[in-house]
Amino acid sequence: MEYVIQKKAKQWKKSKKVLDIVLFAVPASLVILGALIVIFAKNPVHNSMGLVLTLASLAVIYITLNATFVAMVQILVYAGAVMTLFLFVIMMIGVDKPEQTREEIKGQTLLVSGTLFILIGIISYVVINSGFKWDLWFPPVDYSLEGTPNIIAGTLFTEWVLPFEVISLLLIVATAAALALAYDTKPGKKK
Repeated sequence: MEYVIQKKAKQWKKSKKVLDIVLFAVPASLVILGALIVIFAKNPVHNSMGLVLTLASLAVIYITLNATFVAMVQILVYAGAVMTLFLFVIMMIGVDKPEQTREEIKGQTLLVSGTLFILIGIISYVVINSGFKWDLWFPPVDYSLEGTPNIIAGTLFTEWVLPFEVISLLLIVATAAALALAYDTKPGKKK
């Protein structure tokens, strides 16, 4: 009986190592792919989407490192707000090329549909296997209380409130400046 338990424990450790490697290798590959899209894509919107892929994949790596707060900030602030601002500015200044109605890559609709189907399948498998809990098979970290939202918010809004507000003011001014540059206010002149 003990032999069977030891054998199962070795198999579990081996499968956990494989799972750890996969949970790092897949997002790391997507980070590199997104970075290559940012560098080599000719369309600015595609560059921005490559950056979103990079930022979202980096958030997955943060989750595997049990840094959920950093991962959520990565998704909400960088992949969400900042990239929305980037795309807004790209669209406002008219850098984007006219929309293309034909497929440049043969079968890209089938490829995207298949990828979406696989992604939905993986997410469904993880959700059902975890019993609809948000633990993602990672053990809770007992040894460290650094980086929890309560501690970060307490420090951010007491000791660092002035730099926080200066940065928010800087972002507002940058947004207003981007809008001012995008619109030409001279009468009678059309783009």
